Amino acid sequence: MADQDRRTLLAGALLGAGVAASVVDLAVFHLLLHWHHFYDLSTTGVALFSDGLFHAFGWFVTVGSLFLLADVRRRGPVSWGRWSGALLVGLGAFQLFDGVVLHKVLRIHQVRYDVDLLVYDAAWIGTAVLALAVGLVLLRRARPAPSVRTGR
Repeated sequence: MADQDRRTLLAGALLGAGVAASVVDLAVFHLLLHWHHFYDLSTTGVALFSDGLFHAFGWFVTVGSLFLLADVRRRGPVSWGRWSGALLVGLGAFQLFDGVVLHKVLRIHQVRYDVDLLVYDAAWIGTAVLALAVGLVLLRRARPAPSVRTGR
């Protein structure tokens, strides 16, 4: 049963990270809004190439998580509360890593350029922390009951 829970958590966290990368970050901020690329420290060609690699990686993680979820379902019942919590943890963790490490520490790209970054950084990092916190609360509420030991 512990293996089933670990697989459920991994499937949810990977889907959350994949959705954050492929849908939230790449589709919205790179493709629709044109606010940044994955790597903005070189030419436009390098930036677009980096987006392509990022896009492939994000979808690889997303599709892989769905195969893992299918395997979890094949093995037994899915704790959808645990899976949902893990999904939010994965989404929040990815966005937090992106906002802190990639934006602020490595500075390979920012949320947006030629604006006051404080508001954008606060929104980016704040929503990441919120998703992470809500996910952790859901995981805690949906945790499996401790197994009852007999004979003691």
